[in-house]
Amino acid sequence: MPSVCIYLQVHQPFRLRKYSIFDSAPNYFDDGHNRAVIERVAAKCYLPVLRILREQIVRLGGRFRCALSVTGTALEQFEQHAPEVVQAIHALAQTGGTEFLGETYHHSLAGLYCPTEFTEQVTLHREMLRRVLGVVPRTFRNTELIYSNGIAAQVANLGFETQLAEGWEAVLNKRSAAFVYESVGDSRHPNATSPAAAKGPANLPLNLLLRNYRMSDLIAFKFSDPRAPEFPVTVEKFAEQVGQIGGHLCNVFMDMETFGEHQAAETGILDFLAAMPEKLLEANCDFVTPTEAVAEYQSAGVLDVPMAMSWADESRDVSAWVGNAMQANAVQELYKLEPNVKRKAAAGDPKVLADWRKLTTSDHSYYMSTKRWSDGAVHGYFSPYESPYDAYINFMNVLENLRARVAR
Repeated sequence: MPSVCIYLQVHQPFRLRKYSIFDSAPNYFDDGHNRAVIERVAAKCYLPVLRILREQIVRLGGRFRCALSVTGTALEQFEQHAPEVVQAIHALAQTGGTEFLGETYHHSLAGLYCPTEFTEQVTLHREMLRRVLGVVPRTFRNTELIYSNGIAAQVANLGFETQLAEGWEAVLNKRSAAFVYESVGDSRHPNATSPAAAKGPANLPLNLLLRNYRMSDLIAFKFSDPRAPEFPVTVEKFAEQVGQIGGHLCNVFMDMETFGEHQAAETGILDFLAAMPEKLLEANCDFVTPTEAVAEYQSAGVLDVPMAMSWADESRDVSAWVGNAMQANAVQELYKLEPNVKRKAAAGDPKVLADWRKLTTSDHSYYMSTKRWSDGAVHGYFSPYESPYDAYINFMNVLENLRARVAR
C-alpha cells in the first residue's frame, strides 16, 4: 500500500472595496467584507478542521501526519479577526505531526513576473513561520502549485529541498505521480532569471512531490456531486481506491476550505475527514509529511517542465490568472510599478509597498477569468464580482490611484 501525503492550503485574500475612478482615498480594501468572510470560514471550516487534524494526530499516536501551508494574507486576517484560528494552528503545530510549508507571503504570481519580488515574498513568509510557529520550512508550495524548471531553480536557491507540483500526465510522459521525482538541471538553468539563481551555488535538483489529482479531486470536487460515478464518496471507497494506485505515494493536496466551506458540513465532509486516517491505517497505508516522503523514497527520475503548469482547471496551465487580455494587462501593469513602489517605500512610505503587495495576490486576476463550462463554474463560485469585467475595472481603478501615489 502507498504512503499517503496529505497537504492542505489555507489562504484568504484582502478583497477590494468597490472603487470608482472618481475615488481618491488610498483605502482599497473592504474591511467589513473581509472580516465577515474570515469569521464565517473560521466557524465553518478552519476551527473544526484544525481540531479534527489535531485530535486524529493525538488519538492515533502520531501515525497520522499531514502538511499545512498558511499564506501571510490569511494569517494577518486571522490575527485581526479570528485569533482563535491562530491558537488552533499553534495547537496543531505542538503535536509534532504537521509539517508547515513555505510559499509566497501574498499568494502571488511573482515567480512568473518578478524574481526579486518572489524572493522577498518567500523570505517574508519564512520569517512569519519563524515568528508565529518557530519553524523553518524545508518544503515549498508555490501559489496554486505553479511550477516550471525556472521556478524550481529560484526555489532551490532560496534553500528549499522539496517542492510540490501537479501530477499532470502531459509532463509525466506515461509515468505515475505516485513517486518522488527531481527537478531538471542545476541552479544556473537558463529559465532561472533571478540574480541569485544566476550566481548562486548549484543547489538543484529539488525533490518533487506530485499531486494525485484524481484522488484529491474526488474529495475536493466530487464528494457531494450526485452526478459523479463515485458518489457517494465514503472512507471505505476512498481507502480502496488509494490501494489501487500503485507506486510509493498517494499525494492528496487541496484547499482546507474544501472541508466545511466549499463542501458544507451537511454533506458529511467533516465526518469523512475525521474517519479517513484510521480507515487508511487499517488498510495498511501509512502517512508521511513531504520531508518524510523524500527521505523514505528515492527519486524515480527527472521531471522536465519548461512551461509553467498549475493545479487549476482542466488545462493545468496559468490561464486561470493571465488567460485573457484583461488579466494579462492588469498583471503586467501591476508588476511594472514594482521599482517605483519600492523606491517610494524606501523614501519613507512603507504603506504603498504593503498595498501594492496585497494587490499581487493572485485572486484579483482570478476574478477576471472569462472561462466557461466546467472551469467557469469554479471561477464564478469564488468571485465577489458580478462579472469578470467588473473585477477588471475595479482593480484598474485601484491601480491607477496607486500609480498616482507613487508618482507624487
